[in-house]
Amino acid sequence: MELLQELWSSTGFSVLTYKEVIMLLVAVVLLYLGIYRKYEPLLLVPIAFGVWLANFPLTGIMGKDGLLGILYTGVEIGLYPPLIFMGVGALTDFGPLIANPRSLLLGAAAQVGIFLTFLGANALGFSLTEGAAISMIGGADGPTAIFTASKLAPDLLAPIAIAAYSYMALVPVIQPPIMKLLTTEEERRIKMAQLRPVSRLEKIIFPLVVTLFAGLLIPSSLPLLGALMFGNLLKESGVTDRLGKTAQNELINIVTIFLGITVGATAQADTFLTVRTLLILGLGSIAFALGTASGVIFGKIGMRLSGGKINPLIGASGVSAVPMSARVVQKVGQEADPQNFLLMHAMGPNVAGVIGSAVAAGIFLSLLGG
Repeated sequence: MELLQELWSSTGFSVLTYKEVIMLLVAVVLLYLGIYRKYEPLLLVPIAFGVWLANFPLTGIMGKDGLLGILYTGVEIGLYPPLIFMGVGALTDFGPLIANPRSLLLGAAAQVGIFLTFLGANALGFSLTEGAAISMIGGADGPTAIFTASKLAPDLLAPIAIAAYSYMALVPVIQPPIMKLLTTEEERRIKMAQLRPVSRLEKIIFPLVVTLFAGLLIPSSLPLLGALMFGNLLKESGVTDRLGKTAQNELINIVTIFLGITVGATAQADTFLTVRTLLILGLGSIAFALGTASGVIFGKIGMRLSGGKINPLIGASGVSAVPMSARVVQKVGQEADPQNFLLMHAMGPNVAGVIGSAVAAGIFLSLLGG
């Protein structure tokens, strides 16, 4: 009987709590959303399985010498997000932004939600650093939110990461009602003139110019923006195809696995199931909605100033969920007029939003000492 008792006490069943059961169910829900609903599966499936692994008791898997604990070092030191940005840069065509530089203003406008949420989080009792990390959810940019949280509020990393990636996955659900609420049917029908061709030289100079200004004006943004622009230069230079393809495929895939599963593993029952987590999830949804709304509103201002040449829907793509948000703009525009093609126009603010969210993160890190 003593041996049986010792055997029982060595199993996870003997110490399993209801909180851990809840987290295991959360993992199952996330897996369902990723696998069967196909909501950002490349991100959501690793995160969900990380939640699954971390909530079995007595495993020590997230300990200092545990498998995920070792891999988590890459999150703590801020290694994984810049590497993902490098891959994103290698996958991104900045041509629409270069062809229409005004798109940068729409990308900047969509970051208003970040700063408004920062004020709201402080009003709810979160510290300045915690508020800054939470507000980055509004950029709909998972790596940037993780990078900022790892520097400013590591204790909140799990809910911030899960909220950021969940809202990224729900872009096709969250954005259309806001876009339709703030625009008329006639505005959504506006057709925009074809963008001018962009030369190879412009595409090569662009990453150099962006890193020049970022490095001098907001040095703290350079780990993200520098990696993004380096990846893009590998793509556009025309002489580093092998490196560019590695960044687009092997590098970003490997780092996404490591980042997703370790971030998910930080969502352990004792620290995740709290009132603060619910507040973070709520603030994140507000931040994302405000970012979408501010982008559309600024798009309407641009429409007025241009004499009706800008479709205000493209402002919604100023959040940096590339390219999902641009695809949503295309879909909503074609619902109003099947002959309306807004995808390339929306890609300008969309990639500008990636730059904007990294700049916002750099501002917070500079001001708050991250």
